[in-house]
Amino acid sequence: MSPAGWAWVALLLYLAGLVLAFGVRSWLQIRRTGTSGFRGISGRPGSPAWWGGVLFPIALLLGLAAPALVLAGITAPVLPAHPALAAAGLVVGLAGLVVVLLAQAAMGSSWRIGVDDTERTELINSGLFRSIRNPTFTGMVAVCAGVALMAPTLVAVLALACLIGAAQIQVRVVEEPYLHRVHGDTYTRYAARTGRFVPGLGRIRPAGAKAPLDTGA
Repeated sequence: MSPAGWAWVALLLYLAGLVLAFGVRSWLQIRRTGTSGFRGISGRPGSPAWWGGVLFPIALLLGLAAPALVLAGITAPVLPAHPALAAAGLVVGLAGLVVVLLAQAAMGSSWRIGVDDTERTELINSGLFRSIRNPTFTGMVAVCAGVALMAPTLVAVLALACLIGAAQIQVRVVEEPYLHRVHGDTYTRYAARTGRFVPGLGRIRPAGAKAPLDTGA
């Protein structure tokens, strides 16, 4: 398949992800709870929490633009066309989308975009959440990485970098402190045995332990 062909595949996969993970999911959330689940951006403008929220839409737009710019002839892939690399990107992207959808389904009515400090949602620790505390972000990064492999441009790499940065900030600065406040020791025990983005990595040792488990992942 030509670079343009793989760019089409990447664009269709990405659009499907946006429709399913955001459009359909928000619609289902409205039907279940009366609200879309969108809670906006946390923190004051310029703060780390604010940047975590702002980087997400930037990453999503760049990820959409990457294959579209290839198809428009505005940017060219920075790597030579390689069917095996592109095919691997398709597999990674599809797997990532499945992970996102499974994670969202497991969250049920607790699914949110952003955090509202006045809410108390259920702590989900079933399904994918048995092994990973943030499988939705893991799946999103996999989709973005798949697109970068199918349409390997600087824009795609920038999208992936922005998404990883956004996920790290959102989880560490916004969501984990919130979950500690809301769920206390229950979350502490859960975080001590469950990886942050991948199984086994990023576990948080309870306060008073001799050495931290947090490996940075």
